[in-house]
Amino acid sequence: MLLTRLWNASIRTRRFLRRWMPTNILLDKIRTRRGLKWGIPAMLLGGIYLFAAAYCTTLIDHGWSEWLYLVFFLLLWNGLKFVLMGPVSLALLARVRFHEARARSHSKRAAAAWEVAPVSN
Repeated sequence: MLLTRLWNASIRTRRFLRRWMPTNILLDKIRTRRGLKWGIPAMLLGGIYLFAAAYCTTLIDHGWSEWLYLVFFLLLWNGLKFVLMGPVSLALLARVRFHEARARSHSKRAAAAWEVAPVSN
């Protein structure tokens, strides 16, 4: 009973985060066929997130509130998601292009097999 409730709560949390958090929405858009080409520019966005996380630790070291560690972890997590999405999107793009090229070659062979040779008298 308790395990079921925890499982359902984790599913609802995941669904909420994927649907309403901007970074997750952007990563979902990058994972589509049209968005795979944006994986490398997303790595740059990840670098900005990581820079902001490093700046948060600098602020904390200079006397700001330690509650800023929550912002630090959020920025670090989002930055790592974007930095890792770059190579993943390249691998996915290579796989998709390979399958598309293979489908084109199969369709060309099928069209050539159905071609009718001219009749000579």
